[in-house]
Amino acid sequence: MEWLKAVIFGIVEGVTEWLPISSTAHILLLDMVMPLKGSAEFKSLFNVVVQLGAIMAVVVLYFGELWPFWRDRERTKRGIALWVKIAVATLPALIFGLILDDYMDEHLSTPIVIALALLSYGLVYILFEKGAIKGLDRGIGKIEDVTVRDAFIIGLFQALAIIPGTSRSGSTILGAMIFGFKRELAAKLSFFMALPVMAGASLLRFIKHYDAVTGSEWMVLLVATISSFLVSIVIIKALVGYVRSHGFSIFGYYRIILAFVILLSLLLN
Repeated sequence: MEWLKAVIFGIVEGVTEWLPISSTAHILLLDMVMPLKGSAEFKSLFNVVVQLGAIMAVVVLYFGELWPFWRDRERTKRGIALWVKIAVATLPALIFGLILDDYMDEHLSTPIVIALALLSYGLVYILFEKGAIKGLDRGIGKIEDVTVRDAFIIGLFQALAIIPGTSRSGSTILGAMIFGFKRELAAKLSFFMALPVMAGASLLRFIKHYDAVTGSEWMVLLVATISSFLVSIVIIKALVGYVRSHGFSIFGYYRIILAFVILLSLLLN
């Protein structure tokens, strides 16, 4: 059963990591419904390290853009410039993550916080798509047109995702669209910005808890990570195709429905 649970957790992570619906919320809620066996240290490690599979999917799909070392000087220059922007965008999440990681994990990883974050961002998505919240009319559609200042501002939005239920990709995409990025670039930028944030968070949890995890628990984590990688490949391609001609209202409505389901379950309990 633990192996089957690991596959299911990996599938949920692979689907929800890249959609603006909060992977953390879904993983925590899934663990309440179908809890994995293991220590608190294992679960804390699992909830973050399972994202490594999703990271590898981005690396595989966008290796040509992400790899900065080529014989072609111009291609190398573009790759290095991209990583400078990614590094700058990572700074806010890195700073707030190091300071608040333990506090968030202990005090805010609760159903009520998750529900409120799902609800509030869901409403913002719908209001933005209906024009009640106006974005800047800049029409930025290429990664080369993103400035270092733009990267830092979008990084501030990404830092908001330290609150469980917010959604890292959702906050990043929303911030990018508000600041005049086209939808496809906003989604793509959120993929790239995830790499150092998720890798850093995984390394931090690994350092904290690796010695408390058993061999069987590592195998469960490995299975979940592999399934997360395979599903992420499909979801990333699908999301990029979807945003070319669709808005994000559907994700806003989904978040609101899920928030009310959580709140209702809390009331019934």
